[in-house]
Amino acid sequence: MPASSSASSTVLVTGAAGFIGSHVSHYLLDRGEEVVGLDDLNDYYDPRLKHARLDRLTPKRGFSFVKMDVADRAGMEALFAKHRFGRVVHLAAQAGVRYSITNPHAYVHSNIVGFQNILEGCRHNGCAHLVYASSSSVYGGNAKLPFSVNDSVDHPLSLYAASKKANELFAHTYSHLFGLPTTGLRFFTVYGPWGRPDMALFLFTKNILAGKPIDVFNHGHHRRDFTYVDDIVEGIIRTLDRPAKANPAFDAANPDPGTSSAPWRVYNIGNSRPVELLDYIAAIERCTGRKATMNLLPLQPGDVPDTMADVEALERDTGYRPSTTVETGIARFIDWYRAYHGV
Repeated sequence: MPASSSASSTVLVTGAAGFIGSHVSHYLLDRGEEVVGLDDLNDYYDPRLKHARLDRLTPKRGFSFVKMDVADRAGMEALFAKHRFGRVVHLAAQAGVRYSITNPHAYVHSNIVGFQNILEGCRHNGCAHLVYASSSSVYGGNAKLPFSVNDSVDHPLSLYAASKKANELFAHTYSHLFGLPTTGLRFFTVYGPWGRPDMALFLFTKNILAGKPIDVFNHGHHRRDFTYVDDIVEGIIRTLDRPAKANPAFDAANPDPGTSSAPWRVYNIGNSRPVELLDYIAAIERCTGRKATMNLLPLQPGDVPDTMADVEALERDTGYRPSTTVETGIARFIDWYRAYHGV
């Protein structure tokens, strides 16, 4: 069903103890929103970092925390029935391209079953807008740059990518059948303070400061559209505040993959200025004042050589414009890393 007047103004943020989710929660709370943060605090990476992020949120007025797995059907049904969330920002997911090759069941559990529970909760409780995390990995084997939401994304290279593409398809079905406004955001290599320990910037900084070598895949020659977390949060909030609408010009005879006759949208959210990995490492060296010792290795299975986001649709519809340079973002991350770890 579409949004109803009985829905509350409370925002549900799943993955609230995660990297992006904690930043989004802070932003919403700082502008006076009531936020329920949900996270299962699993041990995919050191839970102490998740607890530290959560410790910064819990004292804030308007925040309450629920420890739960989004794949817990009964628990999610009860949570939605209790709060009747007006809006949902769904960021909880099993992350990681490489881990999906060795542990595929974790991705079906969190990213498919969990997402289905979110959709059902929104459908039955009058949610006005669901914004959810997709990924640039859905572009898979596509070679045309920049990646555009108007391109087909039917050739994923990892189960993680396939699960994110499935999320977009599930969302479209609910938008079409039940009028639920849904917006999927294809994130491009997010980095910044409080970032994940399995991400390149964290791993590189840790080893460079410790005088240890770093593993550099594809001999450092692939390019990534590194996007600073504050720019990502801005894009999330801008889309959250503008519920998805049907495209009145949608042509079923020549369908646009990025829009629909239903209230469904997908957007790229990136920096649109890709950086070669070797240049990224050089920026870390400048910010740390240390030289990196590099183990140059081939491209890993599931990885794509280059990414670059075409964000024209997001700019047109929301006014989103990323503004943080890689040099600035890396410097802020390293300042946080030194303070957090006492380095």
